[in-house]
Amino acid sequence: MTQAKRHIHVNAFNMNCVGHIHHGLWTHPRDQSTQYHSLQYWTHIAQVLERGLFDGLFIADVIGYYDVYQGSVDLTLREGIQLPVNNPWLIVSAMAAATKHLGFGLTAMVGAHNPYTFARDVTTLDQLTGGRIGWNIVTGYVDSGARGLGQNGLAEHDSRYDRAEDFLELSYKLWEGSWDDDAVIADKARRIHTLPDRVRPVTHDGPFYRAHAIHMSAPSPQRTPVLFQAGTSSRGLRFAGRHAEGVFIGANSPEAARAASRKLRQAAVEAGRRPEDIKIYAGIAVVPGRTQAEARDKHAEYLAHASAESGLAHFAASTGVDFARFALDEPIQFGNANAIQSATQTAQQQGWTTRRKLLEQFALGSRYHTIVGDASQVADELERWIDIGEIDGFNLTRVVVPETWEDFTDLIVPELQNRGRYRTQYGGASGSETFRQRLFGRGDRLPAHHAGASFRHVPESAQDTSGPHRASSASSASSARTA
Repeated sequence: MTQAKRHIHVNAFNMNCVGHIHHGLWTHPRDQSTQYHSLQYWTHIAQVLERGLFDGLFIADVIGYYDVYQGSVDLTLREGIQLPVNNPWLIVSAMAAATKHLGFGLTAMVGAHNPYTFARDVTTLDQLTGGRIGWNIVTGYVDSGARGLGQNGLAEHDSRYDRAEDFLELSYKLWEGSWDDDAVIADKARRIHTLPDRVRPVTHDGPFYRAHAIHMSAPSPQRTPVLFQAGTSSRGLRFAGRHAEGVFIGANSPEAARAASRKLRQAAVEAGRRPEDIKIYAGIAVVPGRTQAEARDKHAEYLAHASAESGLAHFAASTGVDFARFALDEPIQFGNANAIQSATQTAQQQGWTTRRKLLEQFALGSRYHTIVGDASQVADELERWIDIGEIDGFNLTRVVVPETWEDFTDLIVPELQNRGRYRTQYGGASGSETFRQRLFGRGDRLPAHHAGASFRHVPESAQDTSGPHRASSASSASSARTA
């Protein structure tokens, strides 16, 4: 029997700003990203993506701004390099109201929030969207953001992950352990909304956070949102292995994607999980046309508006290196980065050792791999990345908004569907499903072998008293903490 081909998962990759990944393209006459502060802009994008049966809209964010290149924020401001940037969380309710199925992967930096109030924010959105929320966990990578938060600069790279571990442990306790599923009965006749004996405070005394409190919100459909992460440093891999359900990788070839995927899946196994517990998305750009010639012409048109230097300025912030200090062909000294370690590693591994070589990578304003061609050619390449790269799907970055996603929906989705590689409708008995159910098909909640599930409250009547068992999830769970 022939094995069924795996469906390709696709998120749209965006940011609540003008210039996200492909810098300079906001100047294209058909691009509408300067309308990012309009709700109509976002609701239209959401409706296009739902028509294209995308998994979700993955919205990046950064706390701070890019002032490493030329030691200034001037180029960032002139070119709109992710500045100005607005809050991604505040636009979701409008998009959710305009759609029924689309998921939302939202970025939030650990150091800019408190777990107690952040947990309520997430639960609120998960309730309002019917369980369509994911959280992209980031630890920060620009000193400007740390200074804005009252610090002298970023904390050391690995210690930022230690803080994220502590943040998540307290969040799990709130989401998973504070309220029972049957706590809310809303009995008007008896004047009982919530049963007090079904709610309990959590206690947490960690290295970064302390709390003794009841979660302020009743459980949402997913309780814990779908957890995304993007770091692939050695410390990031350990963190992803324990927590991440979706991981976003950067790779310039299917072979590079395969190497990253195998490391991530092995990290999950080492954390007591299964290789298939992580969905892996590669960042990619697609420039399709109805013919090969049309696609090539469109790509050339896009190149004319792109800014390679802006892409380099963005990359400078990612690595912490001011590339403007080096002559075009002068060897670049990367040193030990405290920003995104994987970005520095990629540059060194690929031999991007001079400013000239780096600028060549940013011809379209970004170093993302770009596929140009007609529907058949693009589908061939996407399948090659999935099959050779051992990944699950793609974060499809915008080049021109909303043209990129309209083209993918109209040209590429039908081709992939004809090949049996893309869904033909959203699932769910009532036509809707939670984000986690869509991705894994195993229910709305975290699986039992995920670290977060160990913080669930287990009623005394259900506990196994014949031997060692997990303590109440609402109590201290220090044994679940990793260094």
